[in-house]
Amino acid sequence: MPKRATAREVAELAGVSRTTVSFVLNNVPGMRISEETRQRVFEAARQLDYHPDATARRMAYGQTRVIGFVVRQSPDQFFADHFLPQVLSGLSRCATAQSYHILFEPIPPGDETGTYARLVRERHVDGIVLSGPRFDDQELLKIHAEGAYVVLMGKLPGTSIPSVDVDNIGGAHIATQHLINLGYRHIALITNAPLAYTASADRLAGYRQTLEAAGIAYQEKFVRYGSFTPQSGFDAMSSLLTLDSRPTAVFVASDTVALGALQAIHQRGMNVPEDLALIGFDDIPLAEFMAPPLTSVHLPAYGLGWGAADLLIRLIAGEEIRDRHVVLETDLVMRESCGNVSVKEQPV
Repeated sequence: MPKRATAREVAELAGVSRTTVSFVLNNVPGMRISEETRQRVFEAARQLDYHPDATARRMAYGQTRVIGFVVRQSPDQFFADHFLPQVLSGLSRCATAQSYHILFEPIPPGDETGTYARLVRERHVDGIVLSGPRFDDQELLKIHAEGAYVVLMGKLPGTSIPSVDVDNIGGAHIATQHLINLGYRHIALITNAPLAYTASADRLAGYRQTLEAAGIAYQEKFVRYGSFTPQSGFDAMSSLLTLDSRPTAVFVASDTVALGALQAIHQRGMNVPEDLALIGFDDIPLAEFMAPPLTSVHLPAYGLGWGAADLLIRLIAGEEIRDRHVVLETDLVMRESCGNVSVKEQPV
């Protein structure tokens, strides 16, 4: 019997990553993959007569066929977040296609009981996808050193843990630069989460770098810290609106947090974008139905989930992984919340 072609061989022939092959051949929605790249993958698969073989990963014995999806948030924070359910959908669909089940485990901030580490050590799961890595998570480093199969949804600098992420610094740059291009100079930031979370720190860094590159001074008074929920956005925006010199535009680094920020603006009798421009991050489905529709940086939420599950299952199956750190692209979806004409402001 001739040797079956592998997805890696398709990737090499098409000149793309193994993860891109998975996205294309499974028609994963929300991915910004060019038609030219898609056609290269389809042509490579045709030339090699490649057909995915889900049974190949069912041969290992002693496996639970369960993946842990660990979220470093409380259950209330998770269910208030409109982005992560899309991620979970992508992760679940990919796992199901490979005959895996998902065990969902929300871990509140500050929980040091080692709950998710026990999932691995006691063999309740074959591996975990961890969303929202924190700089201070020592338990994560321990289980990785012990040989556990772990994939981060995000990144943790200074480690070799495999990851699937978006360019958070680049995405924050896109958002901040859009406001600058429109003429805004008094630009505030509300983060998506505390700075212990790597994505939050990166989005702050992208915002600050973009301001300074444009000759606009970074001002600490214009920065507030969200915590995943609309309530945290409401509180942060309410605080910004008490400043004597208020911002004229706000980059909210999470659409879910922006829901609360928008409510705070409306409660003050102000209008968006006439009195204050607003731009978000994630492009959740609700963004286009907000009042006004929210300009936002699009993240491929479903693709993040799919890519993380695909990478973890390949690790568990013993594949040699070359693309251990996958970075997915972001782009800007322009709606009505920033206005479309240049504004006149005094220099900061």
